[in-house]
Amino acid sequence: MSLPQEPAPSWKKASYDQAEVQRLATHGLQGECRLPAPPFMMIDRITSVTANGGDYDRGQVVAEKDVRASEWFFAAHFIGDPVMPGTLGLEALLQLCGFYLAWSGASGQCRALAIGETQFTGMIRPHQKLVRYELSARRLLLKEPPMLIADGRVLIDGEPIYTVKGMKVGAFHLPYPPPPDAS
Repeated sequence: MSLPQEPAPSWKKASYDQAEVQRLATHGLQGECRLPAPPFMMIDRITSVTANGGDYDRGQVVAEKDVRASEWFFAAHFIGDPVMPGTLGLEALLQLCGFYLAWSGASGQCRALAIGETQFTGMIRPHQKLVRYELSARRLLLKEPPMLIADGRVLIDGEPIYTVKGMKVGAFHLPYPPPPDAS
């Protein structure tokens, strides 16, 4: 005889629309592991979150970002040759790592700890349409301090352009000291 399963908390969903993702910047999940606010938020939607699945069957997050020619980075990187900096694609994957930690029950402020092997085989240009981020959990530790080790891919209009192996993000209870005296 199996025991009845408790329903998932209302914040633990299988997907998050753009308005819900935007709220993660101010509220996080359960007030934890907030995403950066725009313009540094690199995710528009989280289309799928699972506790299994992915390359290692230990969890997966899939998210998207619409490419807008008016994005702040296209104006400066590079003048006359606009390209989304590859580091912003890595940032998006790290943001998803923090999200997945909180979604899995970790508390604290999420911080990037490491990025392993990274390969860039393409770029994101203003005429393209859709960036897709895929995160596969390799190892999830929920004891203190909680930590996620994951691999990720970035695709543009369905074509893989970045791969990352061995990203590591932790969740920490950090004190926030008052700002330095400006006098």
